[in-house]
Amino acid sequence: MTDRQRALAAVDAMKAAYPDALCALDYKTPFQLLVATRLSAQCTDARVNLVTPALFTKYPTENELAEADLADVEGLIHSCGFYHGKARDLIGAAKMVRDVYHGSLPDTVEELTKLPGVGRKTANLIVGDVFHKPAVVTDTHVIRITNLLGLVKTKEPQKVETALRKLLPPDESNDFCHRLVLHGRAVCVARRPDCAVCVMKDFCKHAEREKKA
Repeated sequence: MTDRQRALAAVDAMKAAYPDALCALDYKTPFQLLVATRLSAQCTDARVNLVTPALFTKYPTENELAEADLADVEGLIHSCGFYHGKARDLIGAAKMVRDVYHGSLPDTVEELTKLPGVGRKTANLIVGDVFHKPAVVTDTHVIRITNLLGLVKTKEPQKVETALRKLLPPDESNDFCHRLVLHGRAVCVARRPDCAVCVMKDFCKHAEREKKA
């Protein structure tokens, strides 16, 4: 089986197992998704979803957040961790969206990564979920599982993104990444993947090695 064939098999298996490929973060606007994704760095989506209701109630758009008091934002997001840097980035990004992009998020990874605190993972999520363009979100689950499958042989997010863009159908790539996150939480759990019940065990290189061990 070629890498391309393995990737297509993985896409089909994930689509059957997780038909609803939804982002786990709660949000109502594109800017709120940007905020939630920044908060999710080194923090669980579940924790972010507990924090954002109060944050979005007080600062629902980039206009309010751009004028926010730094200490107040830090207090609201404290439990997400790394709150000093995250609060600074959120206010800076809000100001840039308001003043440079006139209240609308840019629709390319290149422009989005100009915003404070926005890396390629966040930018790809926005491009895929908001603008419905081909995107590859290199979440930790995506990196881990695609390595186990044998689709990639690197833990570097941008190299994983580049490799997957070559293997995945563009119109499937964003949903595939969402599904891998769900699979990584339910079955292919870090350090203890349950290969016996995995729908990808017949073509996963890690599962093949486990079977021979």
